[in-house]
Amino acid sequence: MVASLFQPWNAALTSGDAARIADRYAPDVVLSPTQSNRMRKTHEEIVDYFEHFLAQRPTSAVHEPTIQIPGPDAAVDSGVYVSTLTKDGRQRRIAARYTFVYELRGDDWLIVDHRSSAMPEPSG
Repeated sequence: MVASLFQPWNAALTSGDAARIADRYAPDVVLSPTQSNRMRKTHEEIVDYFEHFLAQRPTSAVHEPTIQIPGPDAAVDSGVYVSTLTKDGRQRRIAARYTFVYELRGDDWLIVDHRSSAMPEPSG
């Protein structure tokens, strides 16, 4: 079940709608994004980050997920995702380590912490 929580986030990402992505996050979230040095802690800051990120028409796929369940209302999904970005007609792939921490809020699993950092060594 926890592994499937990535799918709504990824669907929001491919929708191209920054607000839809931000809706996947809890109001008290901490986002440490791959392509920004600034932590994002509000809905507006997350929308701002993804508006810029979406300009690269990203698609992402998870590799090497590791799931942990610390309690009935919490879950952690860590691993590597690979994003394909397109800018000026050129595609590039970025492998990044990620951690999503989810918390069940009412009927929804929301992201309360999302950390992502590009892999330090070239892939492949």
